[in-house]
Amino acid sequence: MHDFLMLNEPGIRFAAFAGVLLLMAGWELLAARRPQRISRRQRWPGNLLIVVIDTLAVRLVFPLAAVGVALTAETQGWGLMHWLEVPLWLAVPLCVVALDALIYFQHRLFHAVPLLWRLHRMHHADLELDVTSGLRFHPVEILLSMAIKVAAVVALGAPALAVLLFEVILNATSMFNHGNVRLPQRLDRWLRLVVVTPDMHRVHHSWLRHETDSNFGFNLPWWDRLFGTYRAQPEQGHLGMTIGLEAFRDPGELRLDRMLLQPWRNPEPSEPDGQGVRRG
Repeated sequence: MHDFLMLNEPGIRFAAFAGVLLLMAGWELLAARRPQRISRRQRWPGNLLIVVIDTLAVRLVFPLAAVGVALTAETQGWGLMHWLEVPLWLAVPLCVVALDALIYFQHRLFHAVPLLWRLHRMHHADLELDVTSGLRFHPVEILLSMAIKVAAVVALGAPALAVLLFEVILNATSMFNHGNVRLPQRLDRWLRLVVVTPDMHRVHHSWLRHETDSNFGFNLPWWDRLFGTYRAQPEQGHLGMTIGLEAFRDPGELRLDRMLLQPWRNPEPSEPDGQGVRRG
């Protein structure tokens, strides 16, 4: 299993990534939830180039990546799962759920701490929401997230299989729940009991701060309900709500160079405005 994962991990990741991206892009063309005034041609080059930069940065700084670290931890007997001798069939789902909870709290932290928000706000500055928004994260945020994940993998003693499953699922659900796709309301109500749906996550991309600071989950919806950050619908409705941040409304901000420099720029006003508009 170890050799299989190490030899095939890049292929598994890419196949899942490309498959979900193409599926969601096609779904958006056939059944869009919201009309978009800014075209894919304006937004997609920057969003997709960010993915390339993020991937190269992670491979450069963390050559083993999280799966490689999990294999090392297993060989050395590090972490809770190994100390407790939890069988693989139980350790895998436990670690997938634990890592998902970690992402929820990490997401809240990146909203609460001003310095971290400066990194994360690039994700929220997209002027429309679609499948590529789920891939749009600043490289420095990605590296910090990987460092946190690696530490958690070692502490948990997470099996390599659990880490690979978690990362593939997280990437897929991120593209799904950022998708500009329409689901029947009854299906959405049932589906959001087990996974974050596009309508549920879209609320999080509202420019109203109390909506931005809700629905932090990427994969499992349980954490928002459990910790009081769940919001069922946007106040202005899915067709009337405004996506993004007030401080970054210029379509020129969608250029790759402007996106990369966002954390070090200080548009006025730069701080969240109470419970009103999330400005910058």
